[in-house]
This record gives sequence, structure tokens and C-alpha cells, in this order.
Amino acid sequence: MPPTPAMPSVSSTAADDARYMRLAMQEAAAAAAADEVPIGAVMVAGGQVVARAHNLTERLTDVTAHAEMQAITAAATALGGKYLTGCTLYVTVEPCTMCAGALAWAQVGRIVYATPDAKRGYRRYAPACLHPRTTVDHGIMADEAAALMQSFFRARRQ
Repeated sequence: MPPTPAMPSVSSTAADDARYMRLAMQEAAAAAAADEVPIGAVMVAGGQVVARAHNLTERLTDVTAHAEMQAITAAATALGGKYLTGCTLYVTVEPCTMCAGALAWAQVGRIVYATPDAKRGYRRYAPACLHPRTTVDHGIMADEAAALMQSFFRARRQ
């Protein structure tokens, strides 16, 4: 079996990460405005945004219509291929196991999430499910993302 080629380098600066996470936060705000769980995602390739998405589970009556799944589909369409090795996904909340599995199959090179999801995040249930070459960073705009989620669910409980 031939060796697996290395993933393309996926790097960015802290300023780039903050800029793209702000775009993901805009998507999360759009989701909240549509009465969707406020999670937003942005896929970046070569310094360019190739997909922006937010949760659409209510609108589409589809439990799989998470922001990450929408971003994967849109990016694959925009780039003309199912593998997203040179891409970075910015997402406001830690992906669930379903989304992490899809990110693994798409071989996304890097994932940056704002805030952890202690109840449903992939690290709780399947911490090794990502592609082995995918790198993960987190914590950028964590307080803002957590506050948006908390305010959304607080309002729904009232």
C-alpha cells in the first residue's frame, strides 16, 4: 500500500482566526434570529471563505442539518471535490459526533471551535473520531459563543 500523502498545510494567524470566527458568530446570530439553535460555521480555503452556514434543523425539519454539515456540503460544491484537506472549519460550538464523523470523512485539515459542548461534543463521546491529520484549536470568542447559546436556551425555557 502506498504511503498516505501529507495533508496540505493549513495555517493562519490569530488575527485570521478571530476574523473568521466573527463570521461564524454572524452565522450563529442568523440562526438565532430564525429560531434555530445558534451555531454558525465558516469554511476557509487558501485564505478565502468558501462556505458560510448555520443550523437549519427546524427550517428543513432535518436533524442532520447542523451548521457543520451545511458548511461541508457547500464547501465541497464550491471546491469541486469531497475532500477538504486544505480547509479550516470555524464553528461557534464544538462539533457533535455526527459532525465530527463527517469532518473526518471530508478530511478537513483544521477545525477551530469557539466553545466546548460538555453535553454533546465529540470529545465526550468519540474523542478519536477526527481524521488523524486534522488539527484542532479552540477558545477563540468562547465567552461570546457560550453567551449566545445560553441566552437562546434561557429564552426558550421561559
